[in-house]
Amino acid sequence: MNPSESAKTWLITGCSTGFGRELARRVLDRGDRCVVTARDESSIAEFAKRFPKTAYVASLDVTDADGRERVVKLAESACGGVDVLVNNAGYGYLAAIEEGEDEEIRAMFETNFFGLAALTRRVLPGMRARRKGHIVNISSVGGLIGNPASGYYCATKFAVEGLSEALSKEVGPLGIHVTIVEPGPFRTDFQGRSIHGTKHAIDDYAPTVAARRQQLKSSDGRQPGDPVRAADSIVAVVDTAAPPLHLVLGAVGIDRVRDKLTSFLRSMDEWDAVSRGADFPDGGFIVDANPGAKGAARS
Repeated sequence: MNPSESAKTWLITGCSTGFGRELARRVLDRGDRCVVTARDESSIAEFAKRFPKTAYVASLDVTDADGRERVVKLAESACGGVDVLVNNAGYGYLAAIEEGEDEEIRAMFETNFFGLAALTRRVLPGMRARRKGHIVNISSVGGLIGNPASGYYCATKFAVEGLSEALSKEVGPLGIHVTIVEPGPFRTDFQGRSIHGTKHAIDDYAPTVAARRQQLKSSDGRQPGDPVRAADSIVAVVDTAAPPLHLVLGAVGIDRVRDKLTSFLRSMDEWDAVSRGADFPDGGFIVDANPGAKGAARS
């Protein structure tokens, strides 16, 4: 299919399986251009064969600076730049906090957070110059809710949440959108090949950490979320004129996040007097939420 003048150029990481693969299929099927990436280029070779005029297949480990530079230059030279960046590459690690292995934790942060941040920085100059673009960061319900056995993985996704929210406030005035996608349990390869585990289990955590490991293992392949429908949801958000900052996907995810927020608000109300009592009695120095506004800071 030849791209139309209105076709977008997508750069998607982690396309060998799951969300990345289904999203790449979806955008190419509708006639957009896509730089389809994965660490193993052979796993995505089918895209070049099926979409020879609109798919640009490339190997990419998001932790590799040369690889990041190569795929962005490919998008710029072949398509004029990146309209939509989807930071999807990532994996999980199951361990109690005490069980965590430093090498595993740091490696996961390099992929899930630092690689994402670096690739985002690389595409932003082009988006700024064109005064348009959309950055879609694949987080997780685990980026909003910490769970036993997933503490370090959740930490990477909480980091993605904070980075993305700050980024949205920086680039929004420049015409660039940011959306954080927070899936609940989906029928992808995440709980299979894409998850690592500690080698040093501690018996005392069996009722919490080991139980959750078992729950994740037993539910693999039976998760309610459909990656194809998730891809459709992401495309719909990118196409809208006013996309949301947060997109929670799946009924389980929506219910869990709503429960978390309800509990959070209940706790804030319960401890409101104590929280407010931590201020100086005269109110002190107040900083406005919008530092660019007139009179943002006052005494």
